[in-house]
Amino acid sequence: MTVIDNSRERSSDRTSLIEESILPTRASQRPIGMLGYAWIWVGIAVIIATYSLGAAGIGGGFPLGTVILTIFLANLAIGAFMILTADIGTEHGLSFAVYLRAPFGIHGTHLPAISRGIVASMWFGIQTYLGALALNGIAEYFLGFSNWFVWYLAFGVVQIANTMLGIKSVERLASLAAPAIIAISVWMYFSLEGLAETKGLNIWNFRAEGQMSLLVLFIANMGFWSTLAIDIPNLTRFVKTRTRQRGFFARNRNVFVAQLLALPVTQAMIAGIGAVSFIATGNWNPVEVIQGDAQGMALVILLALVVLAQWSTNNSANLIPAALTFINLAPRVVTYKTGVALAGIVGTLCFPWEILNNLFVFLGYYGAFLSAIGGIMIADYYVIRGRKVNVPDLFNPRGQFRYTGGFNVAGLLSWAVAGGLAAYWSQYAFVIGFPLGFVAYLALMKVLVLPAHPQAELGRGDGDAFLAASVGKDWVHVGGGAFARVDCDAAQGQLDREDL
Repeated sequence: MTVIDNSRERSSDRTSLIEESILPTRASQRPIGMLGYAWIWVGIAVIIATYSLGAAGIGGGFPLGTVILTIFLANLAIGAFMILTADIGTEHGLSFAVYLRAPFGIHGTHLPAISRGIVASMWFGIQTYLGALALNGIAEYFLGFSNWFVWYLAFGVVQIANTMLGIKSVERLASLAAPAIIAISVWMYFSLEGLAETKGLNIWNFRAEGQMSLLVLFIANMGFWSTLAIDIPNLTRFVKTRTRQRGFFARNRNVFVAQLLALPVTQAMIAGIGAVSFIATGNWNPVEVIQGDAQGMALVILLALVVLAQWSTNNSANLIPAALTFINLAPRVVTYKTGVALAGIVGTLCFPWEILNNLFVFLGYYGAFLSAIGGIMIADYYVIRGRKVNVPDLFNPRGQFRYTGGFNVAGLLSWAVAGGLAAYWSQYAFVIGFPLGFVAYLALMKVLVLPAHPQAELGRGDGDAFLAASVGKDWVHVGGGAFARVDCDAAQGQLDREDL
């Protein structure tokens, strides 16, 4: 076992960037298998706003089959992109905010990370509000009691408590919620198709008179998941990883089913239901449509879908990412449980019921800036560092990622320029922000930063010294800011048996 400690400052200074929940996860600390991760993604993909994406395609003049195929392909593309960023979690066990210390600096990371954390908190508030409306509907039916804000508080507290229990608790909820969500969604589809037939409409032949571009529909659906495309390491750092596997596909095998099947299929299915709802009634929200006619247990089941969908999305897609960015901001003060609670508070103080009225303007602008972060991350991880990362220095206040006063000018300038231009042409945000962030970061790093701030993993020494899972190693914090590089705990045979 080799202990690495290049710091000379006091122990208290050396631990200022460290908190247990943002340390690299070891191979033995990754409990989620292939199926569990896929269930998590089914739950994430079922959110109310997804329905509107399908309706937008129908309103744009395309037939239902074309809309569903376009949305499937768009989510397949963003799922493939996520696999690239996912390797940061599977290889090194790093969270999103901690990795951003490499392209943005140990202080610069807070600007993009907190922007993502606030957005995630906002989404928590939006999803909780929608779930609270559904709970209020159930309470009205059974109890005659109506007060959505009471249900908002109750639902928010339950979600926060569930997320505080850790990633395994999140996975258990997803494995219960996802099959139920799929079953109820199928029921919704046939109910809406039947409603269309009563009006003499064939959902597969229906054509509206709109003139939307298929490219706009495709890009809009890619931008929808730009948030998770960049911070997916927050989840993949807990996915079981085949260690001592040099091959990218072998090492990330447990990620593929979720990103390339569960995400695009579920998203296309849910958007398709929104499209059918729009064809049948002119309203993209099938929950409102069916709720208007449903009675008894049918109404309760429908509203239960809304609650399950918001809950399963909030845990993994909103509360965990937000909590980790808040921890990264102040590791000495904010613990994991405190971070989760803080995410809930911030999400509520954003008045999500007001944001919902301007949801797609909100989506367009923040997606633009986040897409630029994606380009910067890919350029840094694959092109600049070749997947090799000096992990101990990510937690070292005086290490190589301090750059100039804790800020990496290449990352910050690239983000500002690429994100700003993507926001200006928000309809095409992802295809502008990502490549521009990628190219600008590479150029600025090579011209301005690398000559003045050498990076250890770019030297001519043993490149394997900066790899982790693929060479069977874990980074372990041994105290006082020092790290040890040790053999992975989990036996390969055990991982093979537990992949599912």
